[in-house]
This record gives sequence, structure tokens and C-alpha cells, in this order.
Amino acid sequence: MKDRLFALSQHFMPQHALSRLTRLVAESQASTIKTPFINTFIKQYGIDMSEAANPDPASYASFNDFFTRALKPGARTIAEGEKTVACPADGAVSQLGDIQSGRIFQAKGHDFGLKELLGGDSSLEDEFQQGKFSTIYLSPKDYHRVHMPFTGTLRSMTYIPGKLFSVNPATVNNVDNLFARNERVSCIFDTEFGPMAVVMVGAMIVASIETVWAGLVTPPRGKLTTWTYPSEGEKAIHLNKGDELGRFKLGSTVILCFPKDSIEWEASLKEGSTTRMGQLIADYS
Repeated sequence: MKDRLFALSQHFMPQHALSRLTRLVAESQASTIKTPFINTFIKQYGIDMSEAANPDPASYASFNDFFTRALKPGARTIAEGEKTVACPADGAVSQLGDIQSGRIFQAKGHDFGLKELLGGDSSLEDEFQQGKFSTIYLSPKDYHRVHMPFTGTLRSMTYIPGKLFSVNPATVNNVDNLFARNERVSCIFDTEFGPMAVVMVGAMIVASIETVWAGLVTPPRGKLTTWTYPSEGEKAIHLNKGDELGRFKLGSTVILCFPKDSIEWEASLKEGSTTRMGQLIADYS
């Protein structure tokens, strides 16, 4: 009953109106709007601007420009070694573990379907059955570009329309099927150890998900759409471990899925662990 009430309270909020208003402010290039907004945000969340490639808040063209800021060279180290898997984003581990009978653990009393998460493709679901997953939550203070965990070639990208529930810990603990209900972009890469899914999940007020090969994927929101890409030739999209993959505007969650018997999680990684983009999170066998 608690989760139903929580979900209903979010459903009846003027969510899209709030999103539109937030986008107007976030995209404004008026210095009287964007600079105070950026400075307040930095102070509120304790953001370390010394890590940014551009440390001057006033020089950003808009709040969105600031929010998706690049890091200066050397601010993050990518896990070395041919068989290491790197963390795709700054944030915290919400959950990680095994994909069991096509279900992914969300929080105590809640899980969601792998097939639904990936857009309803049964054959794709089969590739990750009994594999492993990790869910990384990006808070407002975090660096919001997403990077490749492992070198691979893009096979497909699927846009899956959905809700825009918040993905903070309170919501994750109370809303059923949260990550399989929110708007998201699922990217499937082929790697040395098999397929790898990188799913970028939208959230309340998060109105934009971008990838480096397609640019803005959302908005506008529409119908489920899948794009496929060649595995070889000039048009193949090949990204190395640590390369930028995409970015969020106003924060969200990244879910990684790996096939059976392909990787082992780093022993120190657990629920609640703070993550930094590039750090070692797994090895593949």
C-alpha cells in the first residue's frame, strides 16, 4: 500500500509542467538567471569545481552546459589491464549482483524484469540470462557524463518511453518496477566477453539523455524505437574503455548488464559504495 500511495503522489504531480519550467531555467543563457542558479547549485551540493576542465561558473553558457561539464585531464584514472571493467560514472552503487530468472533486484521487496528493462526483446533478454548487473545512482552533485566500462562495438540503441519517477533512494525503495517503468535508453555493445548493456535511465525533471553518436535522444518522448549499427566498416561505432558514451541533464541512473560467466565484481564493491568514473569494478574471465 505504501508504494502505491507513493506512486500515486508522483503520478498526480504536475511533472511535465515542472520539467518544462526547469528546462527553461536550465537552458537560459541570461547571465542574471544562469549564473546565480549555477553558484547556488555549487554551494548547495558542495561541488568541487577544481576538477572541472572549466572551473569558472560564470563562463558556462547555461546551467545545462555547467551540469554536463567536462573534467580536466587526469581528474579520473581509467582501470588498467585488458581484462578489467571500469565504472561508467561517478555516483554510488544502488545494487549489484546476479540476474536471477530474468529478474533484477531493485531494493528490499522490489525487483524488475530484464526483458522490460531492455525494451521487450526476448532474444536480447536471453543473452543476459543468469548474468550479472550493477545499478549506479548519480546524485545532483556528481559528474554527469557516462563512459564506456569496457571496449566494444555498438550493436543497437533502443529508446524506451516511460514515466519520469525520481530515482533517489527513497523512490527506489517504494516504487515497483521503477527502472523498467522510467524513460530510458538501452545501448548494447559487443565485447571480447560477449554482449554488454549500458542502460541510461531518466528521472523526474531529467528531460535529456544524449549519446556521443546520436546526440539528443530524449526529448521528445515518443514510441519505442530501435536503431541498429554495423559491426564493421567506416560506419561502425567503436568505443574504447573510458571513452565518453553519453550524458544526463539533471541526474539519473546507469544500469550495466553482463552475460553469464563473463565477469566477477571487485570484492570491495557493495551496496552504497561510492564510485568514481574509471575505477575498477570487475574483471572478466
